[in-house]
Amino acid sequence: MKMSEMRSMSTDDLQKKLVSLKDEVSNLSFQHKIRPLENTASITELRKDIARINTLFNEK
Repeated sequence: MKMSEMRSMSTDDLQKKLVSLKDEVSNLSFQHKIRPLENTASITELRKDIARINTLFNEK
């Protein structure tokens, strides 16, 4: 997700998105421990999105 898209979202939407991304990262990392994922870069992208959202919270 691009930073410009995140800036246009409200803080409530960002908070919901943050929770869903954290859940998705935990699910993917659990699945990766059971069996290797086909696309392990997805975990990295999700973590970067979480960091972007946290940056927006710090800016506000």
